[in-house]
Order: sequence, then structure tokens, then C-alpha cells
Amino acid sequence: MRLPLIVDFYHLLPEQTPDADPRRWAQAFRKALARFKKSVAARYGQSTLERLLHAPVAEVRQAAVLALGLIGTIRVNEALAARLHDEDPVVAEMAADALWSLWFRADLTSNNEELQRLMQMELTDADSAVILAGFDALVRRAPRFAEAYNQRAIVYFRMGELAKSIADCERVLRLNPCHFGAASGMAQCFVKLKKLRAALRSYRRANRINPRLDGVRDAIASLEKILGEEGRR
Repeated sequence: MRLPLIVDFYHLLPEQTPDADPRRWAQAFRKALARFKKSVAARYGQSTLERLLHAPVAEVRQAAVLALGLIGTIRVNEALAARLHDEDPVVAEMAADALWSLWFRADLTSNNEELQRLMQMELTDADSAVILAGFDALVRRAPRFAEAYNQRAIVYFRMGELAKSIADCERVLRLNPCHFGAASGMAQCFVKLKKLRAALRSYRRANRINPRLDGVRDAIASLEKILGEEGRR
């Protein structure tokens, strides 16, 4: 069976060998990834790549997931989230990475760039008010930019403002029900507040979205054990 041309592009990406210099390999991979992105964009539309997510050959799905993570729009959010349950673990792992990439560029270019700028600022007592003011301004400009709320939730969490972090996570999930990061983050807030039943519900939600999240199944099992029969309902 002849595989789609995208697989040929995918095969050109370098594999990391045990004896490779990490810095040189990373540089070579970035260049190859840029070539992959350019080649795919010249030959494939988003709708075609979305159809390839259902290809019977795992390698085709891997290539399609990678491509959508690079050039896809938020319209393929649900389609990519479905691949979090793919039988191929590589596809599932790549889908998680692709979704984060999608979420970070889900709004206007200027708003995406402002999000990155705010994320790169170091959170200190002196700068926390400045960072929060930046996020407040961003969500006023882009009230449907889910990742802006998610990153503000992370800032609130690190500041110990757990109720505000939970509120932002809830906004994220209303805007983007596929956001496993917000569900897991909300669960961590509830754990710190010792609201274990709420934490368990949030961890279960995160696990339903992305069953391969690190530590989530262990957290669910631990909370179920603590809560006993009540936790198993």
C-alpha cells in the first residue's frame, strides 16, 4: 500500500541516537522540522490532514498530528484531542504536544505574542502585580482566549490564590472542554484546599480527556483510597 507523501516528509526528520551531541541534534531537528512544516503546508490543507488522523497506519497518524500541531487552527482541537486515546502511544503523546501548540496560538497573532511575553516574565513578589495586570488586559482584549486564562490560573496557583486559580480553570474548560491541563490544575488546587471529592472529580475529568497524563491515575487511586466508598461513586 502506497502511503501518503506526508510520511516521506516525516521520515526526513532526524532520530536522536545515544551518541549524538544533544545541542547539535536539537539544532538539526529544528531545521528539519521547519522543512517538514514548509513541505506539508505547500501540499496539504487542514481538512486533508484532519482526515489523515483516522488513517489505519500509525505512522500516517503520527505525521498528521505533528503537521496539525505546526499549522493547524483551533478548529481541529476536538479532532486532535480524540487522538489522546489513540492505540499508538506515540500518536497519543504527539497529540498532547500538538494541542498545547494549538492552544498557545489560538487567538490573534498579537495576543498570542503577548501571552508568550507574559509567560516568559519571572514571577517575583515585585513583578506579580505587573504580570497579573498584563493577563487582565489580555483577557479583556481576548475574552475567548482559553490559554490566557489557563496561564493566569498558573500564576494565581503559584501565588497561593487558589480560589482565583480555580475560577480561571473553570473558564478555560467552558471555552475549551478538551483542556486537560486546566482540569488537572484545578484538581491540584482542590487538593491544596483539602477539598478531596472536588479534586477527585477534576482528576477524573482530566483522565477522561487524556488518559496518559503523568501521575493522574495514581492521584485518582490515592484519593479513592482516602475517601473509601464515597470516592468510588
